[in-house]
Amino acid sequence: MARFYCLLFIFICLAGQGTRAQDSSHLRISLLTCTPGDELYSIFGHSAIRITDSSSVTDIVYNYGTFNFDDEGFYIKFIRGKLPYYLSIVDFPDFQWDYQATNRGMSEQILNLSPAEKTIFQHRLNENLKEENKYYQYDFFLDNCTTRLRDAIIQISQPAPQLPAVMPVSTTFREAIHQYLDAGKQPWSKLGIDILLGAPTDAIMTPAQQQFLPDNLMAALDKSSNKKMVESKKNLYPFTPFHEVNIITPFLFCTGLLLLFIVLQLFTSSPSSRLMQGMDGMLFFFTGLLGILLIFMWTGTDHSMTKDNYNLLWAWPTHIIAAFLIIKNNRALKIYFTIASVFLTLVLLAWFFLPQQLNPALIPFNLLLLYRMATRLFTYEN
Repeated sequence: MARFYCLLFIFICLAGQGTRAQDSSHLRISLLTCTPGDELYSIFGHSAIRITDSSSVTDIVYNYGTFNFDDEGFYIKFIRGKLPYYLSIVDFPDFQWDYQATNRGMSEQILNLSPAEKTIFQHRLNENLKEENKYYQYDFFLDNCTTRLRDAIIQISQPAPQLPAVMPVSTTFREAIHQYLDAGKQPWSKLGIDILLGAPTDAIMTPAQQQFLPDNLMAALDKSSNKKMVESKKNLYPFTPFHEVNIITPFLFCTGLLLLFIVLQLFTSSPSSRLMQGMDGMLFFFTGLLGILLIFMWTGTDHSMTKDNYNLLWAWPTHIIAAFLIIKNNRALKIYFTIASVFLTLVLLAWFFLPQQLNPALIPFNLLLLYRMATRLFTYEN
């Protein structure tokens, strides 16, 4: 019996040495994919890298989605797309607690990397933590917390994994984010995004571009064709998603606004009454203000997807001038509204055929603009 225990002890020691020889890095590297949250900033999910080191007994999460609220000129930089994001680290228990406390799930994929690849991966991340390396210019679609991790995985893996498309090949950027906004019951956020994002958002994504979304990168790693990239996968804790339902949708609101103007006009003695002049003035002022914002987002920011915005076909910045001339019955304004109403009619007829997908909830609002321009023309003629 003593001989048996002696042999067993030797076997265990040899097995331990074999394990250490097999993975001398003492590292386990995994991709964490967090489910979408209820707020707009979290509606598309999140990705991070977890590195567990059994030698130093550390469990650290590397996160490329960090920015500083206290940065000087934070809001201006954020709006203009110039806010620097950076790589940060946090202990895994704290990272997990933050997401579990906000009812967001988390999946973990243990990556199939060699000891040398794990060591290189950790070294590169630690190099990127240095003050001179950690900052980058964030682009939601092209350079974000998920694509940074995807690029790092591809660069250190030998051979580089081939990650397939996980969405239909004809899917556009806009259609991809619509899936999340619809699933998260975010019709107002969807409307705002559709107004601000221009025609580049309607480009068809390549398989690599699809991976700007955390869920897509997770699915692509599961399906890597030339190399198995995922050793194992698990959900770290149970959660039950919950989304509040918006009763008043943008379409209902815009339709109600159209009906409100119609009813007020019917119960007003004259189209030139002060009430209707004030209502029309506000309508055209805010439409023109929106047009100015769209031009600023196109020309004055670094956002790649706010260029070439076809919403300017109906949100004319010049409407802000017309708003102050509503009370005047002059020839110039009559010509302006004639041209604008004809043009807007053509835009409505071509609504679903334009190179940019415009939000259908805006159709009642555009009918309202057309109705008020026609009413103004009738008023000026009489």
